Amino acid sequence: MSLDQCADQYVLALRPDAEVRLSPRADDPDASLREAAKGHRRIRPTLEAAVAFRPDVVVRYWGGDMRLLSRLEADGITVATINDSQNFEGIRQNIQTVSKALRASERGDDLIRDMDAKLQASQGRGQGRSATYLTASGFTAGPETLIDSVLRAAGFKNGTRAAGYQPLGLERALLNPPLLFVRGFFEQLMADWRGTGRHPVLKGLMQKRTVADLPASTLTCPAWFAADAVTTLAKVDP
Repeated sequence: MSLDQCADQYVLALRPDAEVRLSPRADDPDASLREAAKGHRRIRPTLEAAVAFRPDVVVRYWGGDMRLLSRLEADGITVATINDSQNFEGIRQNIQTVSKALRASERGDDLIRDMDAKLQASQGRGQGRSATYLTASGFTAGPETLIDSVLRAAGFKNGTRAAGYQPLGLERALLNPPLLFVRGFFEQLMADWRGTGRHPVLKGLMQKRTVADLPASTLTCPAWFAADAVTTLAKVDP
């Protein structure tokens, strides 16, 4: 049983042959394996649903309330938790944790090998250029974030110096324009359609400075497909 969209991706990749129950968001547009989710039943991450399904293993990132989690623990059900990750080593650990719980270690090893191959092929392609991440809502990401690791894995320098996720700020962007923009979640036209990242003035600034658009499906979960975001960046011409 999967309790949220991120957990859905792990379950679908590691145990597509199992009888699974996915979260209601398993086939959302920003789900990496949304096509693979078709044909699988989706249920709400509630105690009542868990009691009815009686899972052997539950996978979660953020899903499930304390009542559900406490009951699962009391019943001795294995709960595999996907931890938030700031780098690709954290993702490797997540894959190992979930694949072990699902008895799919070989598939987990395959995911790690494929991810590492993409990272190796992309190394240094950004040639040390400075790039600033920006979402449609107007947020950027500095050090100690997975986005920072994505930028650096492709050979770019992060133009945001403050650690963590934070608003970029329209005034700040206009007074000190980033050399290059890496945009995230912009293809979701109805999401944050009035966000700072879509401001007409900022849009004009980005027209000649956008180095890449990263699909939301590569950014919504600390998983192996973050390496696909690195590959996208690495394909940008110097």
